Amino acid sequence: FSLQQFRLTCIFMYHKMFVPLPKAQHELDGSAQAQDQISRCCNKLRSLRASDSATLKTELNSLFDQLISENYNSGNHDNIHPEVVCEMLMHASRLVPLSQEHLIIKLSQLIHQLLNQLQVIVDEHALDVLVSYCTRALRTCSSWTHPEVLLALSSLVYGNGSRCHRHLPELLGLSGILVNYGDPSQPDIELRRSAVHCLANLCLSVPGQPYLEEPYKGVCYGILLRTLQSPKPPDVEDIVFCTLLQSALKGTQYFLNGGKWKAVSTQDLGTLLALLKRFMFYGLPGISVEMPQVLYPAPLPQYETIPAAKPELSQDSASQQNKKRKSRGKGKKAGAEGKNDDDDHISGHLKTGGSGVDQSGWSLGSQSASVTSPSGVTPQLYPSWKKGSSDSEFSDPEGGMQTKLRLYQARVRQSALQCFLAVVKCVEKRILYGYWSSFVPDAPGIGGPPPLTLLTIALKDPSPKVRAGSLQVLSALLEGSRQFLSTAEDTSAPRQAFTPFSATLAASVRELHRCLLLALVAESSCQTLTQVLKCLAHLVSNVPYNRLRPGLLSPLWKQIRPYVRHRDVNVRVSSLTLFGALVSTQAPLPEIQLLLQQPGSTSALSTPGISTPQELSHNWRLPTRRDGEASSPGGGVEGDPEGPCWMLQLCVSLVTQPREEPYSDSDAGGSSGASLEPLPIRLEALQVLAHLVKGYFSLVQTSLLELGQLSTRCLKEQEPSVQLHGTKVLDLYVFVISLCQVKKQMVLAAPMISALQNEQHPTLQTSACDTLSSILPQAFSQLPNKTQVLCITILLGLTYSENALVKAAAVRALGVYILFPCLREDVMFVADTANAILTALDDRSPNVRAKAAWSLGNLTDTLIVNMQSVGLEFQEEFSDMLLLNMLRSATKASGDKDRVKSNAVRALGNLVHFLQPVHLGKPVFEQPLQEAMRALIDTVRGEATMKVRWNACYALGNAFRNHNLPLGSADWSKEAYSALSYVVTSCKNFKVRIKSAAALSVPSTRDRYGDAQQFAQVWQALAQALEHSEEMEDFLEYRYCASLRSQLCHALLHLLSVCQPNDLPALRSSLSDQSRPVLQGFLVHYLSNKGVTLVAGVDGAAGDEAGDHAVPEDGLRALNETLTRLKGQLEEAVLDSSEDLETVVNFLEDVLRNFEEVKESDSKVFSLPLSKLPQ
Repeated sequence: FSLQQFRLTCIFMYHKMFVPLPKAQHELDGSAQAQDQISRCCNKLRSLRASDSATLKTELNSLFDQLISENYNSGNHDNIHPEVVCEMLMHASRLVPLSQEHLIIKLSQLIHQLLNQLQVIVDEHALDVLVSYCTRALRTCSSWTHPEVLLALSSLVYGNGSRCHRHLPELLGLSGILVNYGDPSQPDIELRRSAVHCLANLCLSVPGQPYLEEPYKGVCYGILLRTLQSPKPPDVEDIVFCTLLQSALKGTQYFLNGGKWKAVSTQDLGTLLALLKRFMFYGLPGISVEMPQVLYPAPLPQYETIPAAKPELSQDSASQQNKKRKSRGKGKKAGAEGKNDDDDHISGHLKTGGSGVDQSGWSLGSQSASVTSPSGVTPQLYPSWKKGSSDSEFSDPEGGMQTKLRLYQARVRQSALQCFLAVVKCVEKRILYGYWSSFVPDAPGIGGPPPLTLLTIALKDPSPKVRAGSLQVLSALLEGSRQFLSTAEDTSAPRQAFTPFSATLAASVRELHRCLLLALVAESSCQTLTQVLKCLAHLVSNVPYNRLRPGLLSPLWKQIRPYVRHRDVNVRVSSLTLFGALVSTQAPLPEIQLLLQQPGSTSALSTPGISTPQELSHNWRLPTRRDGEASSPGGGVEGDPEGPCWMLQLCVSLVTQPREEPYSDSDAGGSSGASLEPLPIRLEALQVLAHLVKGYFSLVQTSLLELGQLSTRCLKEQEPSVQLHGTKVLDLYVFVISLCQVKKQMVLAAPMISALQNEQHPTLQTSACDTLSSILPQAFSQLPNKTQVLCITILLGLTYSENALVKAAAVRALGVYILFPCLREDVMFVADTANAILTALDDRSPNVRAKAAWSLGNLTDTLIVNMQSVGLEFQEEFSDMLLLNMLRSATKASGDKDRVKSNAVRALGNLVHFLQPVHLGKPVFEQPLQEAMRALIDTVRGEATMKVRWNACYALGNAFRNHNLPLGSADWSKEAYSALSYVVTSCKNFKVRIKSAAALSVPSTRDRYGDAQQFAQVWQALAQALEHSEEMEDFLEYRYCASLRSQLCHALLHLLSVCQPNDLPALRSSLSDQSRPVLQGFLVHYLSNKGVTLVAGVDGAAGDEAGDHAVPEDGLRALNETLTRLKGQLEEAVLDSSEDLETVVNFLEDVLRNFEEVKESDSKVFSLPLSKLPQ
């Protein structure tokens, strides 16, 4: 054994004994050891049997201690199965009798620790066993054990409220355990806190599980609400009371997440909002406000009563105090905030840089709130929590408890804001906006205390999480508020007598812009800064800037430009989202157009973070500036104003250019390439570019080639999301070049074809199909024939794709192409498209069937256009068998869902209109024609949506235009007229009535109306509808009244023009009773050309219906011709029919005479001012 061998052996032993194992191996061994220990304890526990021996108590005590001492939060226990935990706890509950209270406490602690740290939700059997055990313990054991048992019970019922139905009477009944312990009159605060925690967990429901049922849900809410309303008992510590409030607020949040808000007597929204507003400011330094007990919905703000301010100190005493503060504040440091935003570091959220003002004071905060133009970075813009605090309690040796208290108070405020967010999500916005003034300011509050709103928290709260929470609530309020904010207006001159609601709302919008801009400048927490930018994006997307004085967007635009190069990737993404909102809202806005035309900032947009006030201390990160390169803190160096749009250049550079190295520390994981910007930034830049091209394409016309190159580059990338967003830009690019009629064929280059054929990414194929469908007809006709054939071939092939989204997009694109003038006369293309559409119409996907029905409607519109323009040549070349298949498929689709049915009936009307005598004479068409007409009749009579019924009435009128149709003699004719007559008198939607009246006036000859009885039914229905045309269930239908009356008058005059002598008795009966003057008045009004002017004057809403009826001049001509014809018949009439004929003639003469009188009086009114002119 040589010395060398001895040395080697020693080295080996040393490494084996002292060198640590690799990290993965160490974690693996630790996990195995933990598993072994748990398994040993579980096996030992299973081997025990219930008895009264002291040995069993000792062993249980030891086993519980071992299990409780484990740290289950570590990763060593991830492989413990929930079934093992449930079985072990159930067996332990059988071993511990209710007489052993010390063991019950340890078992309760074990239940709480295992379920919480391992995040186990127990199964139904274990839940039943363990909840029964806990309830029996609460009924039997001493009160000193109850807090621990309630803690275990809260872990058991977490997310299991609906599954505890067997125990709910005992827990939440009239004298239930949780009802008694959770009541505010309960003197033991620990019991009360634990019971409220149980109630909160009962209200929680995990996804896939039903919510807690009534009336127990209401019982929980009542206790939680009373807990929030009750004051703090004098002998309870502040921190303990904070935990109670936090549990109550969390429970209220879980309750609100359980469904839509129901306005019942036990749930008053104003009371809840008043409580939430109170706890939103709970413990906030400098706030001691008596909130109202109830908030009432009102357009004007409710003012909180703030206690009278302390008398001002004399000048000498104030100076002495300032000296003391300055002397105490020397040499003290405060932690920076940007590093860690947790609530545990509230003590570090103080920055030196102020003038020695107490942090709990609001003086600087109110000054900062009154700044109206935050154009630069000045100390006055910073809120009070950003100022230095020379006499902070945190620096005292006894400040630990105060720091902890402020942490718990911040958690209460955060819970209140989370609860408020749940309110916003579960309450209808129209109800919630009644409380707008209680949470959103409408004035800066200069010269007085600041208003207590969500923006007060965003500007003043020392906790970044609370500030972020208030901004989240504000964002939720602003989301979808476009209709509410649309009433805001301040462009007119201000009124002196009173302030209208529109002006108040406009002032609120301006204050929102001002305060959020202050928050943007002052915020240094990256997470909260992201929320500020998102909130601004929601605000910009919903504000009606065209009704407000310009100037709101320019300061915002100037401030957010530097954030595009912020060090945090989330802030950069949010700033781009805000830019997207700015260029997309109500585009094109003149103010945004001017801002886009301003010269770009090369230094501010390429130098990371130089202009953001939060990063003025980060100059060491800046790259060395070249000679001659100037920086501008405001974000502006003079450039060429006539060059390309700077935002377009910015977006293109973010997508294609390498990222800046100084700010790549947090971006490594998000980039598709090592040298490019992170993927979220590139995608957001593409979205901004799409909005820019869509809203301001006049500014990007000079960069069409650059846009095409960018789209091509995106399509060549491997990342599917970049390809998808590239196709969206390409879609708008195609639209722009179509408008400009530019011959750019880059869109159909190899990358586009590759995207269309990329079966691995169907979303990309879908977007590419949408891009092809966005080509305008004029631009498509200018493409070479090979390119046109390529587009059509690709789309026809994709209609047979296995992916429903791709198939739907391809079918829709064909539905667009079928309307192109250069394609619609091509019989082969029409036939190929029809076959593809009919195949898609049988697809199992409702979305595909809906798109196919829409395309089929367009195709049949093309058939009607070709029938009128091309004539018999096209009809003879079109296949009869294909036409028959289209008729059958459309009839079948008319029984589908409403999305499909609305266009299927449109197609049916066109197809029946298209049928020629050669088709109607074939027996093979007889049955499909009857089925098609009955399908239209059933749809008109049915309970479908109004859009479907409108289309069905339109389709029937379209079918009636076919002169070859056996209308009047066919079996279905009577049913068709009966259905239209029913709709014109009883449908609550006036647009459907208008379309049915238009259909009833289509037949051009008397024989097409059937026999005298059928004609009389149509006449009576139209007369009744006109007589009651001012009666409506919904006031929104009022805007269609004039159009309805005009159409009904036109239909009645048309019937009079074709009536025959055997129809006169029915006409006489309706013209002899009390309805005669009503009908006469409406007809005179119609002939006076007043009905049409009313139609055109209702916000353009009824303009679509105005074309359904002829102009009154045509009606007057028809009236004169009818009167002449009937007078001639009156001279030749026999005695039996002369009375009926005379009644109708007298009625028409009265109408004509009254019309002449109205016309003469109108001419006098118009000539009156002329007679008064000086000669």
